[in-house]
Amino acid sequence: MKKELIASVASLQHNMEQWMGELHEHPELSMKEHFTSKYIVAKVKEWGYDVAEGIGGTGIVASMTVGNGEKSIGLRADFDALPIAEDNNLCYKSKQEGLSHLCGHDAHSTMLLGAAKYLSEHKNFNGTVRLIFQPGEETMQGGPAMIKDGLFERFPVDAVYGMHNMPGLALGKFFFCENETMAAVDNWEIELTGKGSHGSMPELSIDPLVCGASLVMALQTIVSRNVSPWKNTVVNVGAFQAGVAGNAVPQKAILRLSIRNMDSEVRTFVLDKIRSITKAQAESFACEYEIREGVAGTVLINTPENTKWAASVARQTFGEDQVDEHLHPYMGSEDFAFMLKEKVGNYCMIGNGDTMMVHHPKYVFNQQLLSRGATYWVSLVEEYLK
Repeated sequence: MKKELIASVASLQHNMEQWMGELHEHPELSMKEHFTSKYIVAKVKEWGYDVAEGIGGTGIVASMTVGNGEKSIGLRADFDALPIAEDNNLCYKSKQEGLSHLCGHDAHSTMLLGAAKYLSEHKNFNGTVRLIFQPGEETMQGGPAMIKDGLFERFPVDAVYGMHNMPGLALGKFFFCENETMAAVDNWEIELTGKGSHGSMPELSIDPLVCGASLVMALQTIVSRNVSPWKNTVVNVGAFQAGVAGNAVPQKAILRLSIRNMDSEVRTFVLDKIRSITKAQAESFACEYEIREGVAGTVLINTPENTKWAASVARQTFGEDQVDEHLHPYMGSEDFAFMLKEKVGNYCMIGNGDTMMVHHPKYVFNQQLLSRGATYWVSLVEEYLK
């Protein structure tokens, strides 16, 4: 256990709480994180990093080389927020109506900032560290955008590592899983177009709302009656928007879907089934339809060797009982998966304790984890770049 390192990074706890508070008060939607990006850039520039801005939109890479070592390591944190109103009485509550950091991305970036400051002051490594601050994780846009913008060609790394807080897991404990760890997600939007009418004369209408209601129910049969219980897949209709008045038949209806799969063949089947069911349902109600498919998802696969190594570093740093290498896979998704398709590495979880789940209006990140997460990042860097 590295008590001195833990205590040294903990001295930055007050600073990190301040940084997180400022980021939390100013949440921004995916790919529109202009304040957040400028805030982070100002910090890392102040600490002497070589900073590249605007990568894949608002993405940032802060690099620092010490000594003559040829090794390089990448550490990634996300920083976008959600279009959900926060229902908490925090002294640093969101100041943006309807927007909030209810997934902890503000904390993820803060932990990486804490590590950045410590590493710049102590420089106890020999090689290059690259801090990747990524936009657009919630929409699966940021990772692919940074990669397309030449992330790993312009800023080479031997391996890349990520981390996420997780409610329901023991507070402060680190959890690791090898191979398939998080599901591929496909975020789709289906638009149904009918013919509006006065509510008293439905016979003159083509009702997209009724069509949409039938479609929601039909989509539920994909998993329950077409996919083996031994396979992991989810088809979730999270939004259904149609009409504003009770005495009218609307012209359009919108359904927003989140589709999650662990198996590529099952994913192909499920997506094709959604297309065919949507077509059949729309035609049966005489509606026109359009399916808008988002960024194609991919399964997050942790490299076994890098996962074992990262877990061993966490164990050396925090103690044997603070590491669990048997995390069960999650049907949640992460666009860090795209980075792990390009580079070896690992994505781990740090327990947030008994709190509301991420994306819940009352979710709160436990700030005790700030220095702990930063210590983990520092340990990876100092161990790999000895």
